[in-house]
Amino acid sequence: MTADDSFGRLDDDDYPAYTMGRAAEMLGTTQGFLRAIGEARLITPLRSEGGHRRYSRYQLRIAARARELVDQGTPIEAACRIVVLEDQLEEAQRINEKYRRAAESTEPPVG
Repeated sequence: MTADDSFGRLDDDDYPAYTMGRAAEMLGTTQGFLRAIGEARLITPLRSEGGHRRYSRYQLRIAARARELVDQGTPIEAACRIVVLEDQLEEAQRINEKYRRAAESTEPPVG
């Protein structure tokens, strides 16, 4: 992979571009928090060749939502479950919308 290829991947939401230290700094939290949500299986960071955790922008958004809930007093395990359920609900709503549009496009015109 060339430097140009690597640079282009930074636009990819799933590219693990951030170290644990940088991710914690960006979220305004501790590395321990990131480890805890990893242990709760909310996010699974990729590992560099040296074994260091690397986070994507998508993972940082999920971690930020969990942090928001924890900051409001929700226990970390419950916050992680809430985030998973929110994500599942959002996906179900997307699927429902897709089916609704498909059904509307196949219905004969009323009139």
